[in-house]
Amino acid sequence: MTASSLSRVVVLAGGISHERDVSLRSGRRVADALLEHGVEIELVDPDASLLEQLRANRPDVVWPALHGASGEDGALRGLLEFLGVPFVGSDAAASRLAWDKPTAKTIAERAGVPTPRSITLPRDAFRELGADAVFAAISDELVPPLVVKPARGGSAQGVTIVEDAAGLPRAMVDAYTYGDVALVEQRITGTEIAVGVIDTGDGPVALPAVEIEPLSGVYSFEARYNAGETRFYTPARISEEVAARAAEAALTAHRALGLRHVSRVDLIVDGAGTPWFLEANVLPGLTETSLLPQALEAAGHDLGWVYLKLAESAAKPV
Repeated sequence: MTASSLSRVVVLAGGISHERDVSLRSGRRVADALLEHGVEIELVDPDASLLEQLRANRPDVVWPALHGASGEDGALRGLLEFLGVPFVGSDAAASRLAWDKPTAKTIAERAGVPTPRSITLPRDAFRELGADAVFAAISDELVPPLVVKPARGGSAQGVTIVEDAAGLPRAMVDAYTYGDVALVEQRITGTEIAVGVIDTGDGPVALPAVEIEPLSGVYSFEARYNAGETRFYTPARISEEVAARAAEAALTAHRALGLRHVSRVDLIVDGAGTPWFLEANVLPGLTETSLLPQALEAAGHDLGWVYLKLAESAAKPV
């Protein structure tokens, strides 16, 4: 057991997003890992009493393990900043940038990381401009296969791969179930990988890339969280040169977005070995099937030790 400067950590898990169950699993694993290092843990499912609880009994640090909007869109993190409560993960401003996929794509591309061509469409565009005209414009510029996804959200919820133009309207409806803005993106064929980035106080470091091979061919919500539905290869089955490119792309995106402590950057490596940026996650999943823990273990890290160092780093005064 490692002696820690921390006496009490509040782990937030659950919430009211579509990813509540995943959050509960992530939070439990973080809590268990920190408990092994002698840290007092309070595992909290946030509700209307949360902010008052934090005011009355301020912890050393909060670990938000809240997936989806409640934990990743920057709102909760902004309130923690107002309260002066340290927390693990990116600050409110950076979280807002990463949470919005079109914004994150633009920032990554301006920093030099390629990202698939796409168009962002609010639901109102179809009402104002006419569905037929909008679909015709998309079809003129983006040739299937396409990927349609909510502009905000995680865990592949509301994501559809469109193989022909006839499937586009249904895919848009599915995406709008999770929000009022959808992203239509050219699908890049290749190897899907995720590169975790951690910073325990000495600067961001890229972890080994995790290759994702869903047995169904699509890395859906079910494929992510049901054991046995996806094969993972860590490190990814790519050359050292391509792995180095992917690591640099992840670090570039992490820095450009202003992320801190921990992130995960999702990429597609095409046949030429070019990594294409898809999105960045300010709160990577930490469940038993999640990618970041696999990458940490492949790099030879003890999960509990890393989580402890992240919490200690977050608790230090800036």
